[in-house]
Amino acid sequence: MGVYGQRMTKWDDTETVIFNELVDYQNPLLRLKIWQIESPGTTISIPKVYKWHYHKEVEFLILTEGGLGIQTKHDTRLLQTGDVHLFGSSQLHRTRKELPMPLSYIVCQFDLSQHFDESTMPYLSYFSEVRRPLGQLNYIFREKPDVQRQAFDLIMDIYHETQDKAKGYELAISASIRRLLLLLLRHDSRDLLQGADNAELMRLQPALDYVDAHLGEKIAIEQACAVLNLSYHYFIKYFKKVMGMSFVDYVNYKRIKKAERLLLTRDVSIIEIGDAVGIPNMAQFYKLFKRHNQCSPKEFKQRMRGDSSIEQAAHIM
Repeated sequence: MGVYGQRMTKWDDTETVIFNELVDYQNPLLRLKIWQIESPGTTISIPKVYKWHYHKEVEFLILTEGGLGIQTKHDTRLLQTGDVHLFGSSQLHRTRKELPMPLSYIVCQFDLSQHFDESTMPYLSYFSEVRRPLGQLNYIFREKPDVQRQAFDLIMDIYHETQDKAKGYELAISASIRRLLLLLLRHDSRDLLQGADNAELMRLQPALDYVDAHLGEKIAIEQACAVLNLSYHYFIKYFKKVMGMSFVDYVNYKRIKKAERLLLTRDVSIIEIGDAVGIPNMAQFYKLFKRHNQCSPKEFKQRMRGDSSIEQAAHIM
């Protein structure tokens, strides 16, 4: 393992172009992209300095060989073999090759929200970055080498699973991502990750129950406010604080999850499913479904049932 987090002199900041990187998922259902970059001896060209960029996905970067400089708006560090670094959602960053030796590293990007189900949804608030950016958690890797090794191994497991695609690899990847998040949660000795407590969840439960009972109908925020006897503005702030997402996003999430279940368990039309989850407008339903799953309802059904005619697109950077 390298000496994680060695500070470096600031790079010449002549690059002013910043771009929003749109991640092309290798697996749309997992909302994941993971790939290896090597230099030399590869067709992938590594520029002297990558441009400033950001993306809504969380990114874990692990060094398998060599030295890589990483720069954010607040820090510049050198990563060496065995190091792990976390970039939070939409965090500006760039990298450059630092040492005159072969370089190899793995980049793992994924949408956090995709890896929480209804039973674990409250934990999403810990990672929502509403309170603090996730990039601050890199202190864990600097101070706890054993935790860094575990994180490194989990990301390597994810990489190998995507390469091999053995039966059940999606389950293995989802489990590794959850283990990775659990590792951060349990070893955050500075308590940077803070979420809702049981009392807050209990207070919100009647509104959550109301959503569940009325998913097939139009749901207005004012109705949920009335259930808890809270003002509109207080409710929307309180809900996002506790759940880690807005009320509208939560309702849409629940609607799409119900639609997914219906697609896999009922032999009904897409129109009937849209009606059943409270989105009778088909254009809106398709748009919302694709936003959550990166595919149409029909493609989702075929992929989940293992239809070989629908191929997953895997793009290598």
